[in-house]
Amino acid sequence: MSQSRSSSEDSARAPIRVGLLGYGLSGATFHAPLLAAEPAFTLAAVATRRAGDVTRDWPGVRVLSQDALLDDPALELVVIATPNDSHASLAERALLAGKHVVVEKPFTLSSAEAFRLDALARERGRCLTVFHNRRWDGDFLTVRQWLEQGRAGRLYSFESHFDRYRPQVKRRWKEEDVPGGGTLWDLGAHLIDQAVQLFGMPESLTADVGRQRPEAKAIDWFHLVLRHGELRVILHSGSVVHEPWPRFVLQGETAGCLKYGLDPQEEQLKAGLRPGMSGWGKEPSERYVPLGGSASVSPLPGAYECFYRQLAEAIAGEGPVPVTAESAGQVIQVIEAALRSAEEGRRITLSRPE
Repeated sequence: MSQSRSSSEDSARAPIRVGLLGYGLSGATFHAPLLAAEPAFTLAAVATRRAGDVTRDWPGVRVLSQDALLDDPALELVVIATPNDSHASLAERALLAGKHVVVEKPFTLSSAEAFRLDALARERGRCLTVFHNRRWDGDFLTVRQWLEQGRAGRLYSFESHFDRYRPQVKRRWKEEDVPGGGTLWDLGAHLIDQAVQLFGMPESLTADVGRQRPEAKAIDWFHLVLRHGELRVILHSGSVVHEPWPRFVLQGETAGCLKYGLDPQEEQLKAGLRPGMSGWGKEPSERYVPLGGSASVSPLPGAYECFYRQLAEAIAGEGPVPVTAESAGQVIQVIEAALRSAEEGRRITLSRPE
């Protein structure tokens, strides 16, 4: 894939100028701070109705309309942190305008759109990637290492939970009955992506989804069972859970492991902590409980900063994008199959790449 600059040009030229579409939770909490932590980028413009927030947080950064930002020839990278139903159309516009593109997860609302955009990016010679940041959760990195070391022996079951206690429905688009609304598209995209990274696409799956809270308009509970031969992968989320289940539960032939609590990086970012600061991404080892005589676990720190670091290398032609559009499209395929399974009340077989 041809890129806009070579590695020598990258070192000699000014940082890559970035336009950010959206300044809600994702744009303000994740993308802007993580871009600021990577010297290869500079946040140059934001399209948002929250102009005052941008001026307060990033003095000197321009606030533009969406159209003006997409049409600005000075911007090399566009980050799309807008509601889910706008991701595909905005990504297409940005690619056609010659930009590299980051799309907040979930990538698109159909796998056909995802794979079409992947093809368009290749045709245009642009980097297209999706912000599946939880590939760099410390506990996920630790669990992946634990499995790669073969400490479970043959793995028989893997559970991944993302539970919350939120009995009241919030007034926000993620909880409305709109395309891409609900926790399956939100939290489910994270859990599915992690599972696919560990085990590949499932052979088949069964799913149950629901709207449990009295005022819920979108899915706020889901339970997926993914089949990989004898291995069962369970992905679950509830919105009224007083005491969350372990984040991960692994049961293998020779050993198992429980991990409690969520990766701390999101809360650290909200509190103003940044990559490189003391304590960044770290969790206590007490959150990991070995089973079956397994040795204690040494947690790896989380590393959200790796996403934009790897993207800078990709734009310079020095490596792959941090998350391929193809792999993000596979997440959408699993969500589509889960919704179909829940609607039809049966197990759905998925086609697996050869």
